[in-house]
Amino acid sequence: MKAYVFPGQGAQFPGMGKELYEQSAGARALFEQANEILGFRITDTMFGGSEDDLKQTNVTQPAVFLHSVVLALTNADFRPEMVAGHSLGEFSALVANGALAFEHGLRLVAKRAAAMQKACELQPSTMAAVLGLDDEVVERICAEVDDVVVPANYNCPGQLVISGTVRGVEIACEKLKAAGAKRALVLAVGGAFHSPLMEPARAELAAAIEATTFQPPRCPVYQNVNAQPATDITVIKQNLIAQLTAPVRWTQTVQNMSADGATQFVESGPGKVLQGLIKKISPLAETASVA
Repeated sequence: MKAYVFPGQGAQFPGMGKELYEQSAGARALFEQANEILGFRITDTMFGGSEDDLKQTNVTQPAVFLHSVVLALTNADFRPEMVAGHSLGEFSALVANGALAFEHGLRLVAKRAAAMQKACELQPSTMAAVLGLDDEVVERICAEVDDVVVPANYNCPGQLVISGTVRGVEIACEKLKAAGAKRALVLAVGGAFHSPLMEPARAELAAAIEATTFQPPRCPVYQNVNAQPATDITVIKQNLIAQLTAPVRWTQTVQNMSADGATQFVESGPGKVLQGLIKKISPLAETASVA
């Protein structure tokens, strides 16, 4: 079975989507529709902006979403049997499998980016990458810290990202290094994504998701919060709302997709980050990019 996967924030790069825009009339139409919906020409930043330009909150998430979705929707061979997305990529996956209309998905992503930025400004917070420890050890040490710090991204075996207050993350990093972590490196991010500190953003996004029309998907979406397949619209919405304050269970997602018959994982979006993670999670799986 063929599974399509969609990357999250951090996959962006200068010039992303430019070749697609120039070579496909269908892609151009979608990109121009996005410019109108967003109220600014995001394509100008995607095609000609710098790395710093692409890191702007109102640009990064819509840009990755756009590149990912346009690649899928304009590909004649796109026939997913199951889909999943890493964090932001879950919105791309839901558009690709028909659960969300393109314009509705883009509006939700723009709302998500703005809500997350506001939450980040309420309290200094950050994230850190932890390498070389079992998940259970990282979970235990985070639970021992007397400040907010939690596992946020289960990326692959031996690679877990933690999230929380600046103090909580710094204390956890020291404890994790003492426990034998190869690295415990604070990341250059603006906030504690997928942690309880995103609660204001979750509440704001929840209202937008509940007000948005969803359709029955063409295939199951394996969602971040529980790594399980979903086709029921009510369940999909609930899991999408919970996603901002819950960890991304990517390791478990890929394991479950493989157990359910996925033999090929095709990444739709900028970069090849997910293909690298999938090879570490499921070494026998075939990986590829959308052509």
